[in-house]
Amino acid sequence: MNTVVLFVPQQEAWVVERMGRFHRILEPGLNFLIPIVDRIKYVNSLKEIAIDIPKQSAITKDNVALTIDGVLYLRIKDPYKASYGVEDPEFAITQLAQTNMRSEIGKMSLDTIFRERETLNTGIVESINKAADAWGIACLRYEIRDIKLPTRVQEAMQLQVEAERRKRAQILESEGIRESNINVAEGQKRAKILSSEAEMQEKINFAKGESDGVILKAKARAESIERIGKSLAKHSGQDAGSLIVAEQYVTAFQHLAKKSNTLLLPSDVGNVSGMVSQAMTIYKQLSKTQSPTVSDDGLEEYFSDDEELKNAKSNNKQNGSSSLKHNASS
Repeated sequence: MNTVVLFVPQQEAWVVERMGRFHRILEPGLNFLIPIVDRIKYVNSLKEIAIDIPKQSAITKDNVALTIDGVLYLRIKDPYKASYGVEDPEFAITQLAQTNMRSEIGKMSLDTIFRERETLNTGIVESINKAADAWGIACLRYEIRDIKLPTRVQEAMQLQVEAERRKRAQILESEGIRESNINVAEGQKRAKILSSEAEMQEKINFAKGESDGVILKAKARAESIERIGKSLAKHSGQDAGSLIVAEQYVTAFQHLAKKSNTLLLPSDVGNVSGMVSQAMTIYKQLSKTQSPTVSDDGLEEYFSDDEELKNAKSNNKQNGSSSLKHNASS
């Protein structure tokens, strides 16, 4: 209503016609108009406007029917074009948004729509801005609010999701079993290696112990033989040897018939003294035949005193002559 003096609110644009023709756009604040001649034809809001896009059906690239609704956010950037470029800007934008939304959905498959909703929204906004530029309206953004699928498609998608989850679970389970088997095999491998190394070391130690034992037994045997020989060479060694042979003779008879039933006995078992004398006689004969007399020329290195050397030579001659006589008589 033209009241001559007008106060235009902020973020509003009033379109004034003078005598039925566009005259000017009133800016926010104090404005003056001529009565009867000037008339306020359109009042446009310059704020951002949200328009509800009704539900509509669309078919995807893979022939799935969807029901989609959304919200469109726009703003008037040119009040003159918005007033004279289109009869009903809100209805025109709504129809344009619906057609462009069906067009963009037809270019995409169902899975792509769910993954790339942002790309779909951007494509719809760009398509609307190309057509709405002549109307002085700028589309700021478009948001898909709800997507409804057919019941069968929802069930198929649910089955697909469950199958995918079961597949992942089976894969994870198989990977766990594989890792477990690998760990068990690796453990058994290391256990066998350690066991073989321990067995090898045990055999080495046992062989080393046996070799050391054999060496020690040989040394002990050699030392005992040497000591026995020295003992027998003494004056009372013959008696001690006879005593040992007699003890061994008696001990051997104690073990008769314990391991087998077959026995080989001498004719005079009770004649111990005879057996001892015979053993000692055999020992003396062997010692005299296997131990040659030492020559007089080799005695100087064992004696430093001339008197001792002379006695040793005389004893050597006596032993040699007695052995010759014994051998001749035998």
